[in-house]
Amino acid sequence: MFLNENIDSLNQKLKSGELDAKTLTADTLKAIEEKETALNAFVTVAEDAVPAEQLDLNNVLAGIPIAIKDNIITEGLRTTASSHILDNFVPVYESTVVQKLKEAQMTIIGKTNLDEFAMGGSTETSYFGTSKNPWDLTKIPGGSSGGSAAAVAGGEVVAALGSDTGGSIRQPASYTGIFGIKPTYGRVSRWGLIAFASSLDQIGVMTKRVKDAAQVLNVIAGPDDKDATTSQTKVPDYTQYLGQDIKGLRVAVPAEYMAEGINADVKAVVQSTIDMLAQNGAIIDTVNLPHTKYVLPTYYIIASSEASSNLQRFDGIRYGFRAPDVKSLEDVFVKTRSEGFGDEVKRRIMLGTFALSAGYYDAYFKKASQVRTMIKQDFDKIFAEHDVIVGPTAPTTAFGIGQQVSDPLTMYANDILTISANLAGIPAASVPAGLSEGMPVGLQVMANRFDEGSIFKVASFVEQQNKFYANKPTGMED
Repeated sequence: MFLNENIDSLNQKLKSGELDAKTLTADTLKAIEEKETALNAFVTVAEDAVPAEQLDLNNVLAGIPIAIKDNIITEGLRTTASSHILDNFVPVYESTVVQKLKEAQMTIIGKTNLDEFAMGGSTETSYFGTSKNPWDLTKIPGGSSGGSAAAVAGGEVVAALGSDTGGSIRQPASYTGIFGIKPTYGRVSRWGLIAFASSLDQIGVMTKRVKDAAQVLNVIAGPDDKDATTSQTKVPDYTQYLGQDIKGLRVAVPAEYMAEGINADVKAVVQSTIDMLAQNGAIIDTVNLPHTKYVLPTYYIIASSEASSNLQRFDGIRYGFRAPDVKSLEDVFVKTRSEGFGDEVKRRIMLGTFALSAGYYDAYFKKASQVRTMIKQDFDKIFAEHDVIVGPTAPTTAFGIGQQVSDPLTMYANDILTISANLAGIPAASVPAGLSEGMPVGLQVMANRFDEGSIFKVASFVEQQNKFYANKPTGMED
């Protein structure tokens, strides 16, 4: 049902009476039921979901179902972070973003699959099994927001929330041919997001159409008294940037993002889109981000260190899984964490604990923090003279399930093009640019802090030119 729908079209049907909200909710649940065997996009489906009473249909989001990544707290609806250690956890409070969606009268339809605690790039580390790519069910949908991406691309829902720590919205958006945006750090409240790396995590939106994401981001963005890291910077109406002319737009293309290591076909699709921007009046410059070669080690030291700290709370005492047959308090801690966490989470906890340990802090975490500042300064220099930075979202198209999961270093390298935006705290998005051997390729668009508008301007223009949303994922049956 939802492969060719968007929020505006659903709103018009609701307004005209062609569709009512209860039927829309029921149809969404039916679509999920029919497609879940193939996609495994959801961890929990809200079977008893009902739309808000007395919908205000002048609010375009009213009555529209939305899926929530399962590391975002939902009151009364199981929230697992796709981990065994939280597989029985039902929160007693609401995350800020979900509260805002409910106030906008959206219907929370379920919780989507992810890499355990958002640690991974393929959804293969999930305790609940791997989600599948709707374009080819033998391939991964990306990660960690792979379930959200599969649910949107596969036509189960028109919109989903994801989280992005090092590319976890943009990379799966690229792999599945949808639009995904990570806003500026501090633009959206993290209250109720189960923390992976607190200085990098950001909640964002995944949709097939650019306007749908703008409409949802309008609602969830803004300051929050519960999150001291949110900004007081005014939130504009992001839909005003859609459909604008790009003539005179200053576009930077980092040489490092089009260099060796990027698949030739991916590079060709992205270059074709950049050429299209130039043909329509954008000013294209090749630039350098000299510290790009350091982003992977910098990111994995900082992210793992913060994860080591954040995941201390999962100890089997207060909530979640507790190992049976324990004989002491130490047994509770050790066995619960040993049995409750998967291998990738354990790997990152150990790496982070080592980087923070006495004698190694200065050599690793402190040094990584200093390099992070240098990476941020690289972007500051570019944005002093340019409106956006563009390039590939990922070095390749989606790879096969099981192809890289046993090689962590190769898996980590898939994030090489997306990590920098998180380290610098800038907004970034992936918009479909075309196909390579039948699989989607994403164009990454980055802008200066709190300038999501420029991203929507470029993404909307690209969408208007290629109308990629009209493509049906080839892995889905009629």
